[in-house]
Amino acid sequence: MIGSLDLILRLVIWFLLTANLSVANIIIGICVALLLPHGKTALGALKDWLRVLWEIIVAIPQAYLEAFELIFRPHMQENITMERAKPRRSPGLVFLDIFLITFTPKTIVVKYHEEGWYEVHRVQRSRKR
Repeated sequence: MIGSLDLILRLVIWFLLTANLSVANIIIGICVALLLPHGKTALGALKDWLRVLWEIIVAIPQAYLEAFELIFRPHMQENITMERAKPRRSPGLVFLDIFLITFTPKTIVVKYHEEGWYEVHRVQRSRKR
């Protein structure tokens, strides 16, 4: 049986995609969440889940600030960096990490490397020389 946090994550994604909270859609969402394949990885510690969820909540105002900054002071410099993923992450936590990085307008995860690295595309203000 999949962990309850993974089930909740799958249901939240289902409801965000369908934008429908009818009884039929809830039943379909539960069936889809249970039928999706899952690995034999250990469930991430509750502390890790809570930390990532808190970081997402904190990222919401940051995303608005970055959006206004991009509107009023355009960023012209781009670069791709490699960021180390935290060790021993379940697939659900990896998804939330990628979501957190991609949520803000200045960054997007281009690729996740199985060795534990995120390839992140960033836009920045060009430095005056």
